[in-house]
Amino acid sequence: MHADKLGFGDDLAAFADSVIGAGLSPQTSALIAQAAALYEQPQQAQTLLEQARAQAPQHPAPLIALYRFHFYGHRLDSARAAGDDALAIARTALGPDFGDVPPSDEATRHDVAVRFYLFVLKGLAYLNLRLGELDEARLLLTALRHLDPKDHVGGGLLSHVLVRHEAGGLNEQSPDYPVRGWSSAL
Repeated sequence: MHADKLGFGDDLAAFADSVIGAGLSPQTSALIAQAAALYEQPQQAQTLLEQARAQAPQHPAPLIALYRFHFYGHRLDSARAAGDDALAIARTALGPDFGDVPPSDEATRHDVAVRFYLFVLKGLAYLNLRLGELDEARLLLTALRHLDPKDHVGGGLLSHVLVRHEAGGLNEQSPDYPVRGWSSAL
């Protein structure tokens, strides 16, 4: 599927704007707002978020809302499913060749669509770590490292967490404070 089938035409900027909520109908925005107000009633909130997703199936905003709803509700498998869908939508908008060559340093720092993709990768890596899916987390972190070698989105910290976990925790070679940059062991 190409960007024009998403309703964005060939204008990647329109997708980038949609990441921050542009292009969402008032009705869909209202469903997301109603769901936020019903957070303490998860069944009703989820129903509203699923309605929002059905109204705008290729728009990132309902997926972001669903991801947050599930993540903060500690439903990590459901958050991961929303993240997988968000990654697929971003991948489609960025085009089939995205990632063959890492995006420019400028793009990883300032392009909203690229950053959205990178942050979704990072979020999925985190969820897989939390769910004990270490091989999948490693694959996602490897992809993130390829696309963001200077670690602008902070995925490198997760690589250190993974390496530390696999090494059995802290030892004299591992600092006991968070570090920036990619682990050489990944």
